[in-house]
Amino acid sequence: MGRRFRNLSHTKNEHTDGKHRFEHWYRDNTVYFITAKVRDGFHAFESEEAKAIFWDRFNHWTKHFGFVPWVTTLLDNHYHTVGYLKIGVNLGVMIQRVHGSVAKLVNDVLKHHLPFWRNRGVKDYYDGCFRNELQCRRAYRYTLLQAVYAKIVTDWHDYPHTRINIEVDAGIKRALEVHAFMDGVRYPRYQ
Repeated sequence: MGRRFRNLSHTKNEHTDGKHRFEHWYRDNTVYFITAKVRDGFHAFESEEAKAIFWDRFNHWTKHFGFVPWVTTLLDNHYHTVGYLKIGVNLGVMIQRVHGSVAKLVNDVLKHHLPFWRNRGVKDYYDGCFRNELQCRRAYRYTLLQAVYAKIVTDWHDYPHTRINIEVDAGIKRALEVHAFMDGVRYPRYQ
């Protein structure tokens, strides 16, 4: 089974200050962890109206680009999601559409806070491809428990902005069947 993947970085230097450069990996048939934070930690999603905008645009664009979210949590200033993407090159444009439409519509409500997502180093979001089941389980649990870690609730079931589309065991079973983990691929982020 042929796999396509490429990486994208805003610099050609492999290392900066002794650390490996930040890269986005666009890899077919892969389970991803994606997270993004509103610039300066601003609580842009504090209102239910802003949260509804996020969910509407997130659901629209992830479906459009074939990203299947397993679990997603939206807090007042950031989100996390774990999910499967069949066509890796869709990742960048999907995030552009989600972030662009959310920023526009939420800023229309808030009447300020531009740029919306971008932080220092021109990083709009972080994405990671899982090497194995253990990494996936840990990220799934981390995403699932975000509202608990933030002390918003004591049980994630009580937080309406944590959404499970696919249970972890079912997702991992399918990921193993279709070889959707990066097992055996050298990748400096995980070394």
